[in-house]
Amino acid sequence: MNWPGIARRPRAEAARSPAPDDRALLARVAAGDLQAFERLYRLYQPRLSRFLTTLLRRPQLIEEVLDDTMMVVWQTADRFRGSSKPSTWIFAIAYRKAHKARLRWPDPVEDPETDTRVSDDPAPDDELDHQRLHDSLIKAMDQLSADHRAVVDLTYFHGLGYREIAEIVDCPVDTVKTRMFHARRRLKKAIGGSLADWL
Repeated sequence: MNWPGIARRPRAEAARSPAPDDRALLARVAAGDLQAFERLYRLYQPRLSRFLTTLLRRPQLIEEVLDDTMMVVWQTADRFRGSSKPSTWIFAIAYRKAHKARLRWPDPVEDPETDTRVSDDPAPDDELDHQRLHDSLIKAMDQLSADHRAVVDLTYFHGLGYREIAEIVDCPVDTVKTRMFHARRRLKKAIGGSLADWL
């Protein structure tokens, strides 16, 4: 789906724009401000793409679910009450949409470019060990269930805490902790060596 007036700008251009305040943007979106929605879309598009790629593993579904998510944001922004961060609210919508998409398409299709595709997100650190950890994590996460991948992705790639993750995936905090415990154990076995100490 192509949103009216929203062109996907190069990362360099997006980086020059002043960082918008999520809550202020969402309030403007609730009032029907299309420009504010455009900025919100550009702000969340790379983050949601990365999250949905982890959950769905069906390239053809990712953009559809992302657009469905942002359509819900556009239509229901006035229902956001501020009890959580806007990012938590938006990621929770994306998680639910991805879950519904997985129910519609239960058999995953392997993406042959998964290991070679360069992420649109900037690397968190240029140091070799961090890059090796990132690459090893991506590969090892293939062995996890979708629920476990979601927790790991939100923790390591989005820097969220257990309470926020629990809101996003709609489960108790203790369940998130249990999923992370089991996910870490499997990841450590898969990665091995000194890199496992980072987990």
